[in-house]
Parts: sequence; structure tokens; C-alpha cells
Amino acid sequence: MSSDAPKREFEPGSVGLVETRYFNFAQPPGELTLECGKKLGPVTLAYETYGKLSPEKDNAVLVLTALSGDAHAAGYHADDDKPGWWDVMIGPGKGIDTDRYFVICSNVIGGCMGSTGPSSVNPETKKPYGLSFPIVTIRDMVETQRLLIDHLGISVLHAVIGGSMGGMQVLQWAVSYPDRVRLALPVATTGRLSAQAIAFDEVGRQAIMADPDWKGGDYAGTEGPRRGLAIARMVGHITYLSEQSMHQKFGRRLQDRAEYGYGFVPDFEVENYLRYKGDAFVKRFDANSYLYISKAMDYFDISRPTGSLRAAFVGVKSKFLVISFSSDWLFPSAQSRELAQALRLNDAEVVYTEIKTDYGHDAFLLESGELSAIIGNYLAFARDGGDRKGT
Repeated sequence: MSSDAPKREFEPGSVGLVETRYFNFAQPPGELTLECGKKLGPVTLAYETYGKLSPEKDNAVLVLTALSGDAHAAGYHADDDKPGWWDVMIGPGKGIDTDRYFVICSNVIGGCMGSTGPSSVNPETKKPYGLSFPIVTIRDMVETQRLLIDHLGISVLHAVIGGSMGGMQVLQWAVSYPDRVRLALPVATTGRLSAQAIAFDEVGRQAIMADPDWKGGDYAGTEGPRRGLAIARMVGHITYLSEQSMHQKFGRRLQDRAEYGYGFVPDFEVENYLRYKGDAFVKRFDANSYLYISKAMDYFDISRPTGSLRAAFVGVKSKFLVISFSSDWLFPSAQSRELAQALRLNDAEVVYTEIKTDYGHDAFLLESGELSAIIGNYLAFARDGGDRKGT
């Protein structure tokens, strides 16, 4: 950029311009051994950081992504006017205050936003992995994040925070590395998917695989299964909303017409909205990554192998803030209360709160005001030496 170029200005609370970085590791013969037993290497993990790491390296906060999230959680890229996906939460004076904390966010393996996944080139064949990419799990995602944290020279994380699939990673961090996480904040999540949630994931995967342009996962160099992926996103997006929010936003209002069209074009606003969401998603996400990441969510069960959540949390040392949303029917509040109870049975320090909202599961991205206040107050309280069990 030339020195006489106009200086870009940002709103108060923005971290400003940011860049995605790449951590490369697991070079052969030191490949990463995955939970499925297969090996993967070399591996790239895309990540971004915001704020400054303290000299003691004790102020690091790891933010974990949902299914379609990427490393770009806050601020702006130089070539894009759209802020990061959790920009409402991360920045100076916000819930995750970058004046106080060094914030790290990485894209998960299996994804398509710079981290190694099925669209990456297999070094053995010199072609994209496709379905030859090994199955990855939430535990594998956390293990790669642990290696990134080691690479950054951080021994203990002040906090790990994530919503939805990110909350699953929070739980896995607390179980896998109890001595490395002071505060664990799982938001709108569960310790294991219900049969209903798995069923919705399977419908999405079948929509992708039924698209003739999927070509058994070997669609590199083509547009790929755009129709199938769009349908998968439409189905998934319905689960992120609540009946109340859909009624308030759309009702039965017609789209750009006064009467029914008596055909199969979108008559209703809600139909048009879902088509828009599906079409927008295929422009930024890989269909095979959708298959792999949704399957990782299905496989996640923090209670394995005993089937007991109480047994799963034996040895956990983190303090917990568990947050749910009243209208979330994908990961209902009862599942968060179950997590909180299992943690308390292990004498863990737990604060549980349910936010009243009509936004449904997507509230962790939309309820910025109350959620930001709750998380910000909790981080500050815990940093200042607070000690309470909560309700």
C-alpha cells in the first residue's frame, strides 16, 4: 500500500486489520496419529491472533469455531469489508477484551479455510485428498490446537471459549488437558449429540452425496455439488433458528407478490431466505469438509467409553461458565444443565446461566449484548480471584 493511500478507519472496539497465519507441522516421518488410527502429515493450521501476549504468557484466550467457522474471528482483512464471525465479542472493551487478553482462533483440520482438509493436496498423489482424507474427530481438532499453543510458547490458557461445535472442543480441552485450561466456557453446546441432531446431519450429508456433481467426492476442478451443499445448509440453518424467530422474521409473508404463484418458485419469504443462505454458503465452503466436520460432531461423545458424564469429568480442574439459550432446540438448555450437574458432582466450580432469547441456536452469534456482558464479567471476576460455585 502506498504511503499516500487513504488510511482505513474502523469503528471503536475493532481490532482493525488482521492477517491469517499458518502453522505447519507433522512433517513425515512425524505424522499426526489420528483417533481413527490413521496418520496425517504434513498438517497446516490456519490461525489469527488479536491483542498482545503478556510477558508471563498468562493472558491467552483460545476461541474455538463452530462447524462452518474459520480462523477469522475478529477485525478485518485488507481485501474484505466484512468483519470476523465473532467481531461482536472480540476487541478492545468487548466481552473478550483484547486490551487484556491475547486471543487466538484457528480453523479446524478437516475444514476448507486454510487448514488441512479434504480439499488439500495429498503429498503422495499430488491431487486433492477428497474422500481419501482420513476421518477426524473433535479430539483430533483439539490435539492440533494443543500443538499450536505449544508452538506459541503458551503453557496454560487463561480461557477456552466456543459455541456449538466450539463448545464441544472446550469440553475436550478441559478433559484432555486439565492442567492447561484455567477457565472453560462452553456456549450453546452438548456433551454428545442427540439422535435428532445426528439425523439432521445425515440428511445434509445425503443431500450432498445424492448430487451427481459430487462424483464420489472427486469433484476437484469443477463447481462440485453446489445443489446438494446448498440443501444441506438450508436444512442445517433451520436447526439454528427457533420457531419464534422464524415467525417474527417471516411469518407467512409472501416474497415480492400479493398472491400465490401456484408453482414451485419461492412464494414465501422464508423460502427465499433459505435459498439465499444455501447459495451464499456454497461460495465459501467445501462440500467434502461439510461431510467430515458434521461427522466429527456426530462422533463426539465426551462420556465415552463409560457412558457417564460424571465419570468423564473426573480429574477436570478448570472453572466453568456454561451458557445456554432458552429457545435453542438443537442443543437445548437441558443438555447444558446436565453438563453443569456432572461437573458439580466432581466438585468443579461451575456457573450456569440461561439467556432468554427467541434467536434459537444462532443466539451465540447474535445475542451480542447480554452474552458479551456475561462473558466479560466472568473473565474479569475470575481474573481478579473470584471463587464461586454459581447456579
